[in-house]
Amino acid sequence: MAVDFDKIKQDFINADVDGKIRIYTTTQGLSVDQFRELLRYYPIQHLSKLERAMG
Repeated sequence: MAVDFDKIKQDFINADVDGKIRIYTTTQGLSVDQFRELLRYYPIQHLSKLERAMG
């Protein structure tokens, strides 16, 4: 199944912090570069919350 990265990115940009964490931790099939691109839209002050969610 092809991943619609543009839709995922738009959903990520528009989500609140908890939504961003949910998208980041549950989306499968993205490349390392795509995950890095999502991180560009993640609020750096909440990075520790994302790190905890990733375990």
